[in-house]
Amino acid sequence: MQTSIIHSTTEANQDLEIKPFFNVVIAYEDFAAGKHAQETYDFLVSQLGRDYIFSNQMWKFDLLGNSKMKEMAVKDAEAADLIIISSHGTSELPGEVKSWIDQWTSEKGHAMALVNLVDCPEEGGADSTQLKVYLQSVARKAKMDFFSQPNEWPDKEVEPSNRHNSEMAQRTSSLMANFIHHSHNHHCTSTPRWGINE
Repeated sequence: MQTSIIHSTTEANQDLEIKPFFNVVIAYEDFAAGKHAQETYDFLVSQLGRDYIFSNQMWKFDLLGNSKMKEMAVKDAEAADLIIISSHGTSELPGEVKSWIDQWTSEKGHAMALVNLVDCPEEGGADSTQLKVYLQSVARKAKMDFFSQPNEWPDKEVEPSNRHNSEMAQRTSSLMANFIHHSHNHHCTSTPRWGINE
């Protein structure tokens, strides 16, 4: 019995040594936006869970107004491999969220990409476009790749619904999974930092 325990522990340790950790930080506007981001994360884990050990931290926008919470969220973002901002796209980001973004971009983090998840881009109109431009600028300054979904999808005129958001989450996570695999392989063969913006 002791032998089997040691054997299974050894296998578990070998499994941990082989799989790299992949940490995702999600900042979200409200319950619906958080659910959309969580679905995207869950689909990403379902596609890449055999290759990586995933973890995530979720921060609601209004929590970032508390200085202690924001400090914790900044540390999480600095340690993240992927950062997702999930909103309805109907207004610009609140000041506390922009302040949080300014703090983690001023530090030397190692996130490979910033993702803008918007579930109601048509309702947001100019605000949705401004949000995308702002986050794209943040990603550029931080030398991160940038994804914005669903704005670039050909069927963006479809009315948002729970089913539609689940489909968006699947597609977004598929795009990210391909990106992560490509970037990680590039990192292993030639570059010290995931091969982003090289």
